[in-house]
Amino acid sequence: MIELVEKLEKQGSLSEKELTMLIEGRNEAGLSDFLFEKARAVRERYYGKEIYVRGLIEFSNFCKNDCYYCGIRRSNKDVSRYRLSEDEIFECCEKGYDLGFRTFVLQGGEDPWYDEKRIESLVKGIKKRFGDCAVTLSVGEHPKEAYKRWFEAGADRFLLRHETADVVHYRALHPEELSLENRKRCLYDLKEIGYQVGCGFMVGSPFQKTEHIVKDLLFIKDFSPDMVGIGPFIPCRNTPFEKEKAGTLELTVFLLAVVRLMNPTVLMPATTALASIDPVGREKGILAGANVCMPNLSPQAVRGKYNLYDGKANSGSEAAEALAELSESVKKIGYNVVISRGDRIKA
Repeated sequence: MIELVEKLEKQGSLSEKELTMLIEGRNEAGLSDFLFEKARAVRERYYGKEIYVRGLIEFSNFCKNDCYYCGIRRSNKDVSRYRLSEDEIFECCEKGYDLGFRTFVLQGGEDPWYDEKRIESLVKGIKKRFGDCAVTLSVGEHPKEAYKRWFEAGADRFLLRHETADVVHYRALHPEELSLENRKRCLYDLKEIGYQVGCGFMVGSPFQKTEHIVKDLLFIKDFSPDMVGIGPFIPCRNTPFEKEKAGTLELTVFLLAVVRLMNPTVLMPATTALASIDPVGREKGILAGANVCMPNLSPQAVRGKYNLYDGKANSGSEAAEALAELSESVKKIGYNVVISRGDRIKA
């Protein structure tokens, strides 16, 4: 297996068969440590010891979709719904800017109230007030015309996890009205328009097999995104998957390292989900090749309501107010939080 890691580092890819062997043989003694060492070396070749931070603003937990794994799905009647106003979002940005954030991530469910025009207004307002900051949108599937309008308003990046690159597996996780074909259409539209685009998938989602993960890795390699978000599946009450087994930290960080070797300059967060399943999950993600953290800038009153899954971390170093705590924890493992837009480096 060591030879496969060396080949992956050298060539930036492996065959479907080789990736399967690597994933299924990951418990070989010393393999993970060797892989993580290689992933850190590649990340540091391009980004040094710098860890970029993004201010996450979860501005609406209304969603028209009914994805089987998601806590804010429209069928979940136990969710306490909220929707931040423009002014509340600008206040979050103001606070974040003063703390040192230079990227704001606007994340929300697919909320029909926040239509094309309102999101355009949000983007324009943020760029007018904080011209040296990047704006990232994470608001789901929309027509190409809407994406173009928001890009022209000043949006820099767009996060849209593909969730799984296998059609049959996608159908097992989503209702009939959603399709992998349209998900991919959105990703390619975003890239064509000029966004820095992020995709990604859940690790350990229901019905997931090694062959599905391999398809995800090969899709990411082929798509060549600017950002990749990988986090463990965590079940949520009042969803069809509430009793399913969660994904593991072990497999998630292993795959983070594989993605880093396959996509050396990609921006890759140590996700909140990692911190939610392990007190030092974020640090383990960084040591596996991640180089982004996204503390929460949302108002305290709503942080517990954006419950995509149970036990979501939104306090401590996952909260934006504790940026000093985050900086200190990152420093302890040899890295430094920097004040920067943190754009992807082009190799």
